[in-house]
Amino acid sequence: MYEGGTKGNTTDDVMGKLIPGAGNQGGFRAVGSGDAPRLVILYSSMDDADWPDFIDVYTGVFTYFGDNKKPGFDLHDTPRRGNKLLQSCFTHLHDAPNQRAKIPPFIVFTKGSKGRDVVFRGLAVPGVEADPADDLIAIWRSTKGQRFQNYRAKFTILDTGTVSRKWIEAVRVGEPLNSCAPIAWRKWVESGVYQPLTAEPTIEYRTKVEQQPAAGRDESLVHCVYGYFKDNPHGFEHCAARLARLMDPNIKIETVTRPSVDGGRDAIGSYLVGPLADRIALDFALEAKCYAPENGVGVKELSRLISPDIASILVKSGLSTLEALNEWLAAEFHPSSEVI
Repeated sequence: MYEGGTKGNTTDDVMGKLIPGAGNQGGFRAVGSGDAPRLVILYSSMDDADWPDFIDVYTGVFTYFGDNKKPGFDLHDTPRRGNKLLQSCFTHLHDAPNQRAKIPPFIVFTKGSKGRDVVFRGLAVPGVEADPADDLIAIWRSTKGQRFQNYRAKFTILDTGTVSRKWIEAVRVGEPLNSCAPIAWRKWVESGVYQPLTAEPTIEYRTKVEQQPAAGRDESLVHCVYGYFKDNPHGFEHCAARLARLMDPNIKIETVTRPSVDGGRDAIGSYLVGPLADRIALDFALEAKCYAPENGVGVKELSRLISPDIASILVKSGLSTLEALNEWLAAEFHPSSEVI
């Protein structure tokens, strides 16, 4: 955690002081030439409901949305040129192996607990090893009837606990591959091998408190879903099946079982694993509980997909406001409909 100032203006910014030349505002902060920066800070408040940046601490993947977040600009014609930078970096990534040396290191910071405080989240490089075809996608959104595009980019946060001041200074003067370079970053540049910073969970299941959604937006989304289905638990089973598919496209739901005598399974289907050309379908079963958000699920085997996960799935699927969520629920889960 790096503490910002308390004056209430841009001089409170701490990142420009940590890395001279990085500027004091914006999500993309390039050091050096705008067309070919030597280093880039990626900053996220992590609380934009329309553009939900997300760090998966289990896999080390950082999903980051570009800077064309409202109508009026072309995809690459943004004031800070962030999307143009994304296009350039991912083009270098996929063009040829020797192009990686042209990609600047990305230092990731997120908003701290107060004011202009920031949290260092790691050293990142563009792309992910698991799915290179999905690492930079231009997506359509609409606001007040106007359609526009923005990028969704995926970065890998490397297994580097600290980034030395000496290396940052070397990067700023154009000498990134010196003796101070982090091992994981050097390995990626030279061989293309990703060494992500991963973190396994320390407990097998969540406590009741940990099953609760965060106060504010997440809590209101979960209460909205519960309120819609509290008098129709079987309808929630269809919603749970859809949420599972939104969570992981490898889940294929074949049927939602009848309301009673269902053998403990509310939905059955398959889970696809393996390479795209030779998928294997494993049996998949889902159990849904339409409990009030303040009630935890006590059975260990069922304590996995709980309220925080539901909120996260909704936000990542573009259902981050009560208005959008209510429209989705009404359109997809009409009381008379059993379609999933």
